[in-house]
Amino acid sequence: MQTITKYFALIVLMFSVQLISAQENANSEKIKALEAQKEQVITQEKEWLRIDVEAINVQLDNNEITQEVANTLKEELATKHALNIENRLAILDNRISLLERNEHVPYDTGANLDGFTITIGKSEESDEYDLKSLYIGPQTKKEPKKYDRRTTSDLVFAIGFNNAIIEGQSLNDSPYKIGGSGFVELGWAWKTRLLNNSNAVRLKYGVSFQWNKLDIKDNLYFQEVDDVVTLEEFPINLSKSKFRSTNLVIPIHFEFGPSKKIERENYFRYSTHKKFKIGVGGYGGFVLQSMQKLKYDDMNGDFQKDKIKDYNTNNFVYGLSTYISWGHVGIYAKYDLSTIFKDQVIDQNNISLGLRFDMD
Repeated sequence: MQTITKYFALIVLMFSVQLISAQENANSEKIKALEAQKEQVITQEKEWLRIDVEAINVQLDNNEITQEVANTLKEELATKHALNIENRLAILDNRISLLERNEHVPYDTGANLDGFTITIGKSEESDEYDLKSLYIGPQTKKEPKKYDRRTTSDLVFAIGFNNAIIEGQSLNDSPYKIGGSGFVELGWAWKTRLLNNSNAVRLKYGVSFQWNKLDIKDNLYFQEVDDVVTLEEFPINLSKSKFRSTNLVIPIHFEFGPSKKIERENYFRYSTHKKFKIGVGGYGGFVLQSMQKLKYDDMNGDFQKDKIKDYNTNNFVYGLSTYISWGHVGIYAKYDLSTIFKDQVIDQNNISLGLRFDMD
C-alpha cells in the first residue's frame, strides 16, 4: 500500500510540474506577443500622425487655413499621438507585469496569439480613442480615409410613360396608348465635382440600359416592306400589339444645385441629401434589339402569339434628357433625336416622362 501511495504522489508531483511548466510557457508566449504589440503601437500612431498631417497640408494647399494655423494643428497632433503612444505602452507594460507576477491569469490580457489582436482604435465620429472602438480579431491594414473624394458613384433607376412625337401629329392623335406605353431605365452613374472649393456644379455620367415600349391601338401593327416600316391595320382582331426597343446608352449630365459640406478632422465631404438638383444633358448609344409582340385568335379560333424581332430600327440612338430632383427622387424626361426606324414614311421620335431615383 505504501508503495502505491509513493507512486501516486510521484505522479501527482510530475503532473503539477508539467502544469506549472505549461503555464509558464503560455505566459512566456503571451509576453512575447505583448512585446510585439508595443512595436505595432508605435508604428500605428506614427502612421495616423502622418495621415493627419497630410490632411492639414491639403487644407494649406487649398488656402483653407494659414501657415500659422497649420503649424499649430501639427504641434497639437504630434503631442496627442505622443501621449497616445505613452498611454498605450503603459497599458501593455502593465499587462506584461501581470503575466510575469502570476503563474495563472484567468482572464484575457490582450496578448496577440494566433494572429489575433486586441487594440483600441479611433471612433470616426469623435476621433478619440475609447473602448467603444475596441477591435478584437485578425490584424488588418486599415486604409486611410481619403481627404477629398471628388468622384462618387450610385445606382440610377427610372420608370414612367413612353410615347412618340410623330411629324405633323400631336400626342392627342398618337396611335400609341398613353397608359400602356412605358419606359424603364437602369444603370450606374459616377458624379464628379468640377470646382475645387464648391460643389455647385457636377458632371454626372455612366452607363444605362433603356427599355422603351409602345402599346399600339386601333388594331394597328408595324409592317416592314422593302425596309420601309409603316403602321398598318391587322387583317383580324388583335388582343395585343406592342413594340419594344432595348438600348445601351451612355448618359452625360451637368448637375447643378446646393449641397452641405461635412467637415471632419482628416477629411471632408459634400452631401446633396434633401437638396434640390437639376440635371441637363443627353445620351448616346446602341439599339441592342427591337421586337414586336402580337396576340390574336386566328381564323380557326386558335390563340396565336407572334414575336417579330429586329425591325429596320436605327442602330444608334441619341437624344436629350433632363431631371429635376429633391434628394433621391426627381422628375425625368428624355427625347430621342434619332428616329425610331431608319426608313419610315413619317418620322417618329421616342419621348419619355417619369420618375428618376438616384441612390447617391
